Amino acid sequence: MAGEQFVEHARDGDVHVLRLANPPVNTLRTEVRAGLLDGIQAAQREGARAILLIGNGRNFSAGAEMTEFGKPRKPPSLPEVFDAIEQSKVPVFAAIHGNALGGGLELALACHARVATPGAQVGLPEVKRGFVPGAGGTQRLPRLIGLEALRIIVSGEPVTAEEAQKLGFVDAVLPGDLEHAAVAWARENAGRQFTLARHRKDKIEGFDAAKFDEAAKKLTARSRGQESPLGCVAAVRAAFTQPFEEGLNVEREQFTRLVQGEQSQALRHIFFGEREAQRIPDLPADAKPLPVNRLVVIGGGTMGGGIAMSAANFGLPVTIVETSQEALDRGLKRCEANWQRTVSSGRLSQAEYEKRRALLSGTTDFEKAVGEADLVIEAVFENMEVKKEVFGRLDKAARPGVVLASNTSTLNIDEIASATKRPELVVGMHFFSPANVMRLLENVKGKASSPAAIATATEIGKRIGKLPVLVGNCDGFVGNRMTGKRGPQIEKLLLEGCLPQDIDRVMESYGMAMGPLATGDLAGLDIGAAVRKARGTVAPVADAVVAAGRLGQKTSKGYYDYDENRKRLPSQEVERIILDLAEKMQVRRRKIEDQEILERVLLPMVNEGARILEEGIAYRPIDIDVIFVNGFGWPAFRGGPMFFADRLGLKAVRDKLAHYAEVTGDRNLQPTALIEQLAKEGGSFATLKGPAKV
Repeated sequence: MAGEQFVEHARDGDVHVLRLANPPVNTLRTEVRAGLLDGIQAAQREGARAILLIGNGRNFSAGAEMTEFGKPRKPPSLPEVFDAIEQSKVPVFAAIHGNALGGGLELALACHARVATPGAQVGLPEVKRGFVPGAGGTQRLPRLIGLEALRIIVSGEPVTAEEAQKLGFVDAVLPGDLEHAAVAWARENAGRQFTLARHRKDKIEGFDAAKFDEAAKKLTARSRGQESPLGCVAAVRAAFTQPFEEGLNVEREQFTRLVQGEQSQALRHIFFGEREAQRIPDLPADAKPLPVNRLVVIGGGTMGGGIAMSAANFGLPVTIVETSQEALDRGLKRCEANWQRTVSSGRLSQAEYEKRRALLSGTTDFEKAVGEADLVIEAVFENMEVKKEVFGRLDKAARPGVVLASNTSTLNIDEIASATKRPELVVGMHFFSPANVMRLLENVKGKASSPAAIATATEIGKRIGKLPVLVGNCDGFVGNRMTGKRGPQIEKLLLEGCLPQDIDRVMESYGMAMGPLATGDLAGLDIGAAVRKARGTVAPVADAVVAAGRLGQKTSKGYYDYDENRKRLPSQEVERIILDLAEKMQVRRRKIEDQEILERVLLPMVNEGARILEEGIAYRPIDIDVIFVNGFGWPAFRGGPMFFADRLGLKAVRDKLAHYAEVTGDRNLQPTALIEQLAKEGGSFATLKGPAKV
């Protein structure tokens, strides 16, 4: 029977159980759909009184098989399976454990009723992949729960089974063994009259267009150019205003339009890329992470505290080490305040806060704490001499075989490791600020770093909720090295005709959370000035802004002026600084079009990304894109800098780089050998075969 191995058909008396069996997450590939259709038909022929759908393993179903997207769909389609459920004279129930997401939840919504285990997660995350639910989710969910469906669909965020029961699309939450409890529930309720979601009208009657529009406006306020949230709004609106079949047509039109678009391709590029980035090609198969039961973080400042919070958030005991009791108390209080804000917002329970806080401790006894550590992460001031001094002490205090990691964002890991007698156990673990929030973790491999050390850093990163990406050792690693290359062009744009708000407007319209100049104000312009001084480089505009005492938000003035609410306002003083410099440097100002601004900010990063690949600092182009999306505010629906280059076309990238190199005199913009080669061959970054060796 087609699909039989992907759907197990069991019988418990007059209740037939169809178990989805497509590990690890039971995606609804062709064979699963066929197995469901066959199983439903067979159960009806055999006189079943109820049919129960349940998942094998840890999940009900994570939804559609995205690797089938863009390929000819083989029958049966999900709507055909749903038609069979909805036309069945035998009630079909879904029993949900783990996750029911996307098409998995849509399958459950087509059933006559749904039961779930406590804590199961249900949701429609398609918006995060750049499209709308495409198998009736935007039509059935509103008919079951009304306007709350808009929030679930537009946000893409899952809810628990308990919340789903309160909202009205889970009928019962069953503790204990789910299949046993669900079979009993199905048998008990098989004779009830159930109204299918498609026939429900009570939750969509009396449609209030103004209330709907207000909710939609709030939910899409931060979409920043992403199309799928607006597509979701249009599809859900149809559920309230059109008959079911016509609403399905609106949903299908939105799905088809969006799934073929560049934004969805970019989001799926990142989705699969985040999986690919976890694969370290040259890590030996027998490389095992070292056991870590206690983490020690050296330094309780903003970064150290955030790292410690991340560990405690995911159940790993952690100790902060500080040089004084005053500094330690300050660091611990900052962690407590961060957690308490989350409690106040309702996103964290008091009980969970107390559980996390109990895992966090602090001490000023360096040797004792380090001697008990299974892994040490140093998070002190970004200065090589300071770091080497700390690592010399760590090497003496830590037990043999313990990995020592540095949270440096730019410094040479090999030089840091030289302060120890265990360079093979030294790695970089570059967290991003705020470390308790940001997902990216740039793990840095030194020339001596052992497979065990790399495996340990990778495993701990995953364990504390981070997305670890392994990179090679160089100044700035991947992300900071690439963003550093846009600085000279931003300076030139300011002198040639732009003001800070012009550049930030273009980048924020592209989808960046914050433009580069506003970001500089947030971080503090004195930090960049100190880096330039240490490296002996100059940036005329930035240096002049800092010389005027404008250090960013902390002084209420940087590239912008800031009011008491930290709202940024264009600065007349900065405009005068720029105009005076341009006149002094004899730069003739002109109107610069938005496309030129976009290209001159992004293409220097693309070119540097190509150099990073040539040098083997990153394994793959997708690693670079994943780093930028998860650590630098690059909008996921734009796919990252290397995806941007591929969409532009590498011949165009080469020609534009050569043009800007010539007209601006920026030698860094001369196209790299890799871009020249790919442009000549008609290739792309996506076609690069085999990882570069880090």
